[in-house]
Amino acid sequence: MSSAPSTALRICPLCEATCGLTLTVDGGRVTAARGDRDDVFSRGFICPKGAAFPEVDADPDRLTSPLVRENGVLREAGWDEAFDRIAARMRPLIEEHGPNAVGVVLGNPNVHTVAGALYPPLLIGALGTRNLFTASTVDQMPKHVSSGLLFGDAFAIPVPDLDRTDHLLMLGANPLDSNGSLCTAPDFPGRLKELRRRGGTLTVVDPRRTRTARLADRHLALRPGTDALFLAALVHTLFAEDLTDLGHLAAHVEGVDEVRRAVEDFSPEAVAAPCDLDAEAIRTTARELAAAPTAAVYGRMGSSTVAYGTLGNWLVDVLNVLTGNLDRPGGALFPLSATAPAPRPAGPGKGFALGRWTSRVSGHPEAKGELPLAALAEEIDTPGEGRIRALITIAANPVLSAPDGRRLDAALASLDFMVAVDPYLGETARHADVVLPPPPPSQSAHFDFAFNGFAVRNQVRHTPPAVPLGDGRMDECEIHARLILAVSGMHGAPPEAVDALAVDSTLAKAVTQEHSPVYGEDPRAVAARLTGATGPERRLDLMLRLGPYGRSHGLTLDSLRAAPHGIDLGPLRPRLPGLLKTRSGRIELLPAPIAADLPRLRAALGSVPDPGTLQLVGRRHLRSNNSWLHNVPALTGGSNRCTLQIHPEDAARLGLEAGALARVKGEGGELEAEVEITDTVRPGVVSLPHGWGHDRPGTRLGVASRRPGVNVNQLLDGSRLDPLSGTAVLNGFPVHVSPLL
Repeated sequence: MSSAPSTALRICPLCEATCGLTLTVDGGRVTAARGDRDDVFSRGFICPKGAAFPEVDADPDRLTSPLVRENGVLREAGWDEAFDRIAARMRPLIEEHGPNAVGVVLGNPNVHTVAGALYPPLLIGALGTRNLFTASTVDQMPKHVSSGLLFGDAFAIPVPDLDRTDHLLMLGANPLDSNGSLCTAPDFPGRLKELRRRGGTLTVVDPRRTRTARLADRHLALRPGTDALFLAALVHTLFAEDLTDLGHLAAHVEGVDEVRRAVEDFSPEAVAAPCDLDAEAIRTTARELAAAPTAAVYGRMGSSTVAYGTLGNWLVDVLNVLTGNLDRPGGALFPLSATAPAPRPAGPGKGFALGRWTSRVSGHPEAKGELPLAALAEEIDTPGEGRIRALITIAANPVLSAPDGRRLDAALASLDFMVAVDPYLGETARHADVVLPPPPPSQSAHFDFAFNGFAVRNQVRHTPPAVPLGDGRMDECEIHARLILAVSGMHGAPPEAVDALAVDSTLAKAVTQEHSPVYGEDPRAVAARLTGATGPERRLDLMLRLGPYGRSHGLTLDSLRAAPHGIDLGPLRPRLPGLLKTRSGRIELLPAPIAADLPRLRAALGSVPDPGTLQLVGRRHLRSNNSWLHNVPALTGGSNRCTLQIHPEDAARLGLEAGALARVKGEGGELEAEVEITDTVRPGVVSLPHGWGHDRPGTRLGVASRRPGVNVNQLLDGSRLDPLSGTAVLNGFPVHVSPLL
């Protein structure tokens, strides 16, 4: 006799909004999902991705057991055999060629799992490699670099105080489709509509008339890739018209006069031609920003993955500073996550350094400990001492997400050994010698280590597994722990040893720090107080106890479990100067690396695109997230299509017809895409979505392979990078478009 259906709570792991879900569980399977109305953060909001959670969870193409390569063919294997193979191959390779012979690639889904947050840093430490590549350098690294240089901490990223601001200036972001990014806000669309209802102003700067732009009071359709020029002109106007007012920030900022001199050449008239905007519209935008009672400037993908990505992100916060809106309610504030380190006393810190080492082949400087993902292929296929011979990918698909996927595809095939932690046999994992599949999300506990640090309200939530671990499955945290043991020479030790070492090392440091809640205590006594049945649970409990609310709120894993819908920790509050870690202990408004890169932006004042080319930009869709979800029928089809959007004027000039194929040529290659004629893109611009191209042999993606789309990154050869962050230029690059005859 079967049991009656039950319900379980789960934080959605399918985008950055982190909405609370109520799942219906029947017969050990999730059969439905709805928004959790009692969730302290999302209050019942749900998007199509969250509603599709049951279908994502039950995808029949998810791998159910490890795969190992035998005579060139992947076959199913047991977990012990898989880890035996890794230990037998990886350690001898490291001992012969050194730790940098191993590369690690971390994909975007890592930040959506407990395991992906807790274990990769330990894996990097165990390997000792400097060859770390992540999705950040095809996404958000410019923000990390600018924050590191301004505030001394690459993770000190201010977010717009959406629920209290009077004026929001948004660049290169489309949260009505993306649900927000580096700004965790369930029901971002509803928050923007509420901004308008309370009399606030929304200005959107984007070359496409997105769903978000259609909601705005003003939409400025600038030329792609010119965001930094536009922002520099806003800063110029604030100085020229004496509109700066640092207010409470004045005592904590240095370099204001230097910034004034640095932007002297960027008047609205000077940037009008390259931005293709009216100078008076730029000046009006600056005046309104300065006049608003409270305001915030926010930029995302479209202003990060461009040639001047770090400069643009720097200027976003320069504007927030100069208008007195940084670290101010209604402006841009710094969240305080429950698992962040306890705040230290204000004062000078170690600062943030770029280029502590460089990549072997092209000499790209590291940023935040990472090398550009665009350089991965050359680090594998270029002969010589120090080349990458083995690779570990964790929830990563760089064949589709990195520039020049064909070269990387070939490079991966030449590796001596490869391990993929991946639920699918996709375009990248198909090259692996060992594939370790994590269980479906319903079978894992969830805690948002990363996204709580970008949330528009301080809160903390934890959900246990909704259903028990399936037969033959291994918990994702155990997979990571055993992988660390296999590559570190500790193969065969219990996986709990990895977590025990992490707890011991954390406590050994914490008890020596005067600002720590456990300062001066015996670390063994502190460890004895930890609860949790597993290593990762004990680590989470420790982080909560050592965090900013451990002492003030008595926050522990047990107290969090007693609040299944989460604990509200209140609105964002000012945190300066305490969070500053610059060497001066102040906001360093014009850091030397930024000043050194400004001549490159100055040179762009006289540039306009080749009239024979169009500028290509990407786009998001509400039912998609990079390449993750194209194998889920409920999230494909309809308007979620891989088409080349082009303005009617350009289509007529080039002889393109709706539904026909066009040839698109870039510096790295060419592709054929279906034409979609629409005036939602400005003239001179075409748009292709990111994450498609599921047409390679050897994958097991039944749905995605039937509607493969094309890989837009194949148009790039990997040479276009933002020099400060190493981020690939995925937006605002030239292409030639013609009918396919």
